[in-house]
Amino acid sequence: MPSPRKVRLQMSYPKGPANPKGPASWAALLAAALAIVPVLTGCSGAADTRPPGSTGASATPATAATPTWAPVTGPPRTVPAVRAFRPADGRGWRPSEGARVVVPAGARSTVADEARLLAKDLGGLPVVWGKKAVRPGDVEVKLTGGAAAGRPDNAPARSTADESYTLTARNTRLTLTAPTDAGVFYGTRTVKQAVRAAGGLPEGTIQDRPDRPRRGMLLDNARKPFSAAWIEARIRELGDLKLNQLQLHFSDDQGFRIQSDTHPEIVSEDHLTKNQVRHLVNLARSRHISVIPEIDSPGHLGAVLEHYPDLQLRTAQGSTVRGAIDISKPKAGELVDSLLREYAALFTNPKGTAAYWHLGGDEYQALMSSDPETKYPQLAQAAREKYGPGGSIEDLATGWLNDREKTVRAAGKNRIEAWNDGFFADGEVQADKDRIADYWTGKETGARDPAAYLREGRQVMNFNDEYLYYVLGEPNQFTYPTGQRIYRSWTPRVLRGTEPVSVPQGQTGPDRIPGARFAIWCDLADSQTPQQIAAGIRLPLAALAQKTWDPRQPAMSWADFKALANRV
Repeated sequence: MPSPRKVRLQMSYPKGPANPKGPASWAALLAAALAIVPVLTGCSGAADTRPPGSTGASATPATAATPTWAPVTGPPRTVPAVRAFRPADGRGWRPSEGARVVVPAGARSTVADEARLLAKDLGGLPVVWGKKAVRPGDVEVKLTGGAAAGRPDNAPARSTADESYTLTARNTRLTLTAPTDAGVFYGTRTVKQAVRAAGGLPEGTIQDRPDRPRRGMLLDNARKPFSAAWIEARIRELGDLKLNQLQLHFSDDQGFRIQSDTHPEIVSEDHLTKNQVRHLVNLARSRHISVIPEIDSPGHLGAVLEHYPDLQLRTAQGSTVRGAIDISKPKAGELVDSLLREYAALFTNPKGTAAYWHLGGDEYQALMSSDPETKYPQLAQAAREKYGPGGSIEDLATGWLNDREKTVRAAGKNRIEAWNDGFFADGEVQADKDRIADYWTGKETGARDPAAYLREGRQVMNFNDEYLYYVLGEPNQFTYPTGQRIYRSWTPRVLRGTEPVSVPQGQTGPDRIPGARFAIWCDLADSQTPQQIAAGIRLPLAALAQKTWDPRQPAMSWADFKALANRV
């Protein structure tokens, strides 16, 4: 890595007139890029795409003429913006006739799929496997260092160092290096976007890595079903924006949206099959995206409890509470645990990597009452029996989530999250110390400031409902968030409301606030079509990508950023 004195942080961008016709198609942009490159003399355009060791002569000459093209000017133009760019004198790099993607590590390496994807994104360039000479116009893709040794292919990044990469455009060649295949993947996204935005990359060196290690989106596909194709399109979009998490909230009062073998009766008519889920998980993994399942409990279980009415929570007067399970009953835990075990086996993770699970824990109606002990005496009695005379319903709810966490940990999950209103202070029972608090609101009864969770030593994921909640139909005073507002005034440190959390800055770094997810909640499911949702979240996701990759004040104006996001 060059010293800080030698790396100029690129925080300014050339300004130009907006395209009055909107972004050109990728095919047209690539054709335009290639059209300015003359036919290379002495080069047939063929390439050796056979794996090392294959027989037969190659039609590709050992040398190729140096291509010529108009210089690529200005810094790289990408979303999110690269963090550091050191310019140099030269014409930069553009995809040209006869260009190839060269992978010295070979067709069986962990970067083979990233190289193939880049070649496809650049219009179908040939891929050359093995230690071959890198010719003018080529892109070389290679791992550096030993950080990737022993890692499974497409393993999720363990830190932002795993996601770093370097791109060097020099003498008409482009070199992409990274310590892991995750870093290589993000480098390929930079190349793809830079070509779309400006036809190529300027001469010089990019050194890039994200600020926050966890960046992503939550989809409520319980209240509103989404097709596998729609979710697949969002996974590709997340990958291109260098976002790396997708949370699926697939169980709620309105629906249970994934096939079940152990409890088929609870599954909604419109649902994803397990094979569809496996395909989505594998696609996400190929884009270095972790899929985080959420089965919310002890509230938001209405679709399940419709078939288990004896487990539904009831008041002292005998009236039922929609969506709430009676956590004083042993069979309640058995039912939910059986579902947790079934879906933990479906949402797989490479061995030795972060394996996420979301327990839910929010809006349990018994704890939203002004006098829960009187209204739900069976819960109060169970708490005292289990935790002594001082035991409370909050203790019983905390113990419930602790027990559910034991179940998913036994099933191999090691990164456990729950909503912030599922954590309680000063009780007989404390939430597992490693559980991540997903902070979404401070409006609930007894709300604690996010600073309290940080002072406890917890990691806190940012779901700030002021900026990051896209709630269909805009109920309860929610308004659709805009990319402009996120881009201009939100950072990962803004956990609640509009001001940074009030703790020492050392408690707000990536180790304590690891990132953020943008949440799509389908409270009024028919308010927007899936197509409208895709359009509505596009710029907010781009802004989130920018501010989690680099939380500093962006150099680009919102108008310029929006135009760029629309193009790439």
